[in-house]
Amino acid sequence: MTWSILARDARGHFGMAIASRFFAVGSLCVHARHGVGALSTQALLNPLYGPAGLNRLAQGDTAAQAIASVIAGDPGREHRQIHVLPVNGSAAAHTGAQCIAWCGHIEGKDISVAGNMLAGPEVLEATAQAYLAGEGTPMAQRLLAAMDAGQAAGGDKRGKQAAALKILADEDYLQLDLRVDDHPEPLTELRRLYTVSLERFQPFLSCLPGRGRPAGITDRAQIEAVIEQFHAMSSKGR
Repeated sequence: MTWSILARDARGHFGMAIASRFFAVGSLCVHARHGVGALSTQALLNPLYGPAGLNRLAQGDTAAQAIASVIAGDPGREHRQIHVLPVNGSAAAHTGAQCIAWCGHIEGKDISVAGNMLAGPEVLEATAQAYLAGEGTPMAQRLLAAMDAGQAAGGDKRGKQAAALKILADEDYLQLDLRVDDHPEPLTELRRLYTVSLERFQPFLSCLPGRGRPAGITDRAQIEAVIEQFHAMSSKGR
């Protein structure tokens, strides 16, 4: 009932995007931890896979070992899909035998794409190809383009309802956490929210406490200056 893409870059940043004909798909499926990895649990999802899988990666498991560990004690594992992208090493996935076709998983350079109840394998292929073709552009924009391509290839064969985009950069909290829980065109709405986030939210986030800046910026004039500088730099990059 869902497809998702997990991506990483050379800095150890992670991006996750997901879409489905299922309400609030971004609420329980995708998980990530700084310096560890990202994963998505899908089909008849098991939200416990998220923290358990990331814990296994943090303890040194490969993606395949982490998946084997978390599904081992789950009697419902054949109804579930999980894919994992660690901070280092290869991605891995499990698609249970009872997942509804079309279902499967593919890997690319620093990405993992998985889905079930899709129009066909072309959904994942288009998603991966569009992401890879966007090299050099911001990760969030690449993920949005990738999901648009997957939707154009057929997406969830039942239709559209929800989507989400999440970016985990240098902090323990998400740099970007956008969700569309119920909308006739969720990916279009997700892109609109991303555009709105560029107005103040994204530059403001750099003023908050984080690694190397325990107090953040509390002077409102300085915060406004940071926002202005962000937009000046963005204009130069166009």
